[in-house]
Amino acid sequence: MGGRVTAVCCMFAFGLLACGVSAEPQTIGAPPEVSNMRLVGTNDLQARSAYQPTIHHQGNRWVAYIGHHGGTDDIPDPVNPMTGKAEPNGTSIVDVTDPAHPKYLRHIPGQEGKYESGGAQMVRVCDGKDLPKGDRNAVYMLRTFGSEAHEIWNVADPDNPVLVTRIGGLKDTHKSWWECDTGIAFLVSGAPDWRTRRMTQVYDLSDPAHPVKIRDFGLPGQEPGSTGAVPTELHGPISTGPRGNRVYFGYGTNKGGFLQIVDRDKLLNGPKDPTPANLTFPEIAQMPMSALNGAHTTFPMPGMPVAEFARDKDGKTRDIVMIVDEAILNECGEARQMVWFADVTTEARPMVISSYTVPEASGAFCERGGRFGSHSSNESMAPVYYKKMAFIAFFNAGVRALDIRDPYHPKEVGSFIPSITQATDKRCVTVDGKERCKVAIQTNNVETDERGYIYAVDRANTGLHILELTGDARAVAGLP
Repeated sequence: MGGRVTAVCCMFAFGLLACGVSAEPQTIGAPPEVSNMRLVGTNDLQARSAYQPTIHHQGNRWVAYIGHHGGTDDIPDPVNPMTGKAEPNGTSIVDVTDPAHPKYLRHIPGQEGKYESGGAQMVRVCDGKDLPKGDRNAVYMLRTFGSEAHEIWNVADPDNPVLVTRIGGLKDTHKSWWECDTGIAFLVSGAPDWRTRRMTQVYDLSDPAHPVKIRDFGLPGQEPGSTGAVPTELHGPISTGPRGNRVYFGYGTNKGGFLQIVDRDKLLNGPKDPTPANLTFPEIAQMPMSALNGAHTTFPMPGMPVAEFARDKDGKTRDIVMIVDEAILNECGEARQMVWFADVTTEARPMVISSYTVPEASGAFCERGGRFGSHSSNESMAPVYYKKMAFIAFFNAGVRALDIRDPYHPKEVGSFIPSITQATDKRCVTVDGKERCKVAIQTNNVETDERGYIYAVDRANTGLHILELTGDARAVAGLP
């Protein structure tokens, strides 16, 4: 384990008090803060605020497709050095075949707009040869376009992407899921006639050039023509496909959230008219979170073997869903957003069995500036880490590596807080009527590839950090 020390904890008779904690902001030139992780390579992503990275093995290349938020007040349209033109934030395409030397290939501009109202945040990728009706020579990238559309591009030549189709006329789009083997896509949208900002539009994208809409889906009370209180909006779904026959929906972000478990077959083939009865029909269960927490990411891990239960007659394996909240407010201006593990083996009665957070005192994170708390996890189900390790983006606390082999007792085994750069953007709060701004890392999303590399992207314009495990954490994952 290495890296600079950020906190020293002292035990006193009356409890554990933090002492010697430096609340100084991060400074340019200071080394990253590391434990059992190593920086392999970086790319500045043209100093664009980053959201979702998706890593795709494409022929003999590995390519990262990275979605971006909109621009900032100071720089609404950053200049693309490859074209010399100011472009709205959109999608970055980066060759990461050699992770020590990532090569920026192309920027596809997104919607005009700043922060959440522009850019192209979400990215998913499927090979045409895997889709039932796709062009076998194509590689398809599904992305959002700001808040108004979903787009599909052919990125078989990632240096020269080509727009294939567009699903427009929407009022908000976000964190979708696409099954490459079936082509079914669960598109997070804002249909103009629905009463909520975000709900689900289910599409058959098995032939990306000819999208076929299957249905709209949401919660009773969100549908057109309904009255009364509007239930919490959707954040995003993850499907286990036809074999698992489940879709796990996360509602809410930093408050009033819940996990919804849905029968996939009933969702696709059940009655489609959005009546309260039809919207309830595919639902198996809901598990409410605390009023203080949301459900940004709901990551399923069915059939997890639990060593502690190996000699028990029943329950040797458990169906687990990892739920990650999203911190929203800067400098701890809300309840702590965390990671929760739910046992859904008995689906009608899911229950939270454990939780995880970064101890605030370990780095004086509330005082560093920006957001502190969880945001998202990696979503790859590749065997290298699936059901063994999870990687959590924790904003100014960087990336945290968790040993989840015993989901009842998740344990942090590694971490990496990147260094800030000249490009790192400020984050502000209002104190006594005056604006106070600080600069800090804001690790926003994280993903992994089948080789075991970890990809973290930064919300505050600090770019892409490619990492690998070292020491004890590498042993946990079973890597050489």
